[in-house]
Amino acid sequence: MKRSTPISKTQRKKEMTELQDLGAELVALSSDQLAAIELPDFLRDAVLEARRVTGFEARRRQMQYVGKLMRRVDAAPIRARLDAWKAPARAQIAQFKRVESWRERLIEDEGALTELLREHPSGDEPQLSALIRAARRERGEGRPPRSYRALFQALRALLEGRDK
Repeated sequence: MKRSTPISKTQRKKEMTELQDLGAELVALSSDQLAAIELPDFLRDAVLEARRVTGFEARRRQMQYVGKLMRRVDAAPIRARLDAWKAPARAQIAQFKRVESWRERLIEDEGALTELLREHPSGDEPQLSALIRAARRERGEGRPPRSYRALFQALRALLEGRDK
């Protein structure tokens, strides 16, 4: 007779907390998004009830109840659907960080423009050079960051493959 290794109390608590968090994400969804997810009626009713409850302690108890009900369903399809909805936002954030990184590199490093133009040959070197110089000057003089912002817009257009 095989004996499986018991799950530790810490691991069980972690799994329950993750299910409660997933339930909280369900409660935070819009009505249309919630309707698009396949949920058993008992769970859907509990999620809708959690939306209706306004008292702090009552809401906390209802959220715990939603977490408890989550144990009775397969959470993988729900989690996959929520992750699919979050994917475009994550991609947008990653693109924003990439543009931010390039902007800082261009302002800090003299050779970064050559590297950028090597990766993106369609870039307008004179325009980018002028924006970089102006952004450096603004930063040094403590002026409002107009060129700094314009450099961001130009980089975003270049990295997204749009002509500005």
